[in-house]
Amino acid sequence: MGMGLYIHVPFCRKKCRYCSFVSSPAKEGEDNVYVAALTGEMKMRSGRMTAEEKRVDSIFIGGGTPTCLSEKQLALIFENIFCRFSVDASAEITVECNPGTLERNKLSTLREAGVNRISMGVQACQPELLNCLGRIHSYRDAEVTYGLVRDAGFLNISVDLMFGIPGQTLNHWEECLERVADLGPQHISAYCLHLEEGTPLYDRVMAGEAQMSPEDLEADMFGWLIDYLGSRGYAHYEVSNFALPGRLCRHNLKYWHNERYLGLGPSAHSSLGGRRFSNEPDLARYAASLSEGILPQCWEEIIDLKTEMSETVFLGLRLVEGLDTGKFRERFGLDIEDVYPDQIQRLAGLKLIEITGQKIRLSQRGLMLGNMVFGEFVG
Repeated sequence: MGMGLYIHVPFCRKKCRYCSFVSSPAKEGEDNVYVAALTGEMKMRSGRMTAEEKRVDSIFIGGGTPTCLSEKQLALIFENIFCRFSVDASAEITVECNPGTLERNKLSTLREAGVNRISMGVQACQPELLNCLGRIHSYRDAEVTYGLVRDAGFLNISVDLMFGIPGQTLNHWEECLERVADLGPQHISAYCLHLEEGTPLYDRVMAGEAQMSPEDLEADMFGWLIDYLGSRGYAHYEVSNFALPGRLCRHNLKYWHNERYLGLGPSAHSSLGGRRFSNEPDLARYAASLSEGILPQCWEEIIDLKTEMSETVFLGLRLVEGLDTGKFRERFGLDIEDVYPDQIQRLAGLKLIEITGQKIRLSQRGLMLGNMVFGEFVG
């Protein structure tokens, strides 16, 4: 089995009010500095790996907004990926985009480069909610971009949405889900908005200028999400993810199965060979390090057995099908009931998990209280 390859593009047209990721509009020349440094990191990282270690079966280009880069820059990135790594012929290759950042020529470049999946950030459908989030597009822009992507021949499209936005009602959410499902994407990711300290929208909420959705409304939105998308043929396969048959996101499954992945670019994280590490988030320092022939790593930890077991459990429980206890035993040589007897008994007693055969999975109530469940296996 190959590893997942993630590439972080730290640029966007305008930073959204809720975004805590490493991203900002590119200053003059920064995009060229980034691409040169990124291709240098690919060369250095791959040069320290064996042929088997360099095998890749999923690629995800995220950000930021990767499609802010030019056609030439995107083509150069993919040229280097295929030069430095052994990419499986059947690999899933995803590029994130935002409405208004794609046109026909750029889509043709992506298709020619081997991209076979587009993930589009829509987030909301109503103008007042898009404005609250600081998005710079309209829902009509999203429809137009979606049509361009489909006309370019992409048959695997994912759409990202958010609920729990300040000012959002259940009617807003129902309308948005219906409009997006009518587009016919193969995959829908729907996340409850969580604000990080230091973001503009967080500051507005703290100042009383905006109010987060009540928890009971968020629960109603989540329930409607599951029921409605199920009625439209989407399988609920992970807490926040829904897919038509055969269209589960293979790259993200690597995270939830706690498998190997390499992250490249500023702030990118990796999990390889019993180590977890991350890159320098500042572009100037990231590029300077590589220009000196030094990997831009700024943090590392060794993943011990206790940590690996813990993460395998709480990541696996994010999947609606649950955690396979047989695979846990095969991986660690231990029965999960012997490692976490108290946690399993307590969560089962609270009816937050269900145990069926070799599967432990979140109950319907547990899906609503997932963080409480996951916290039982941390530390």
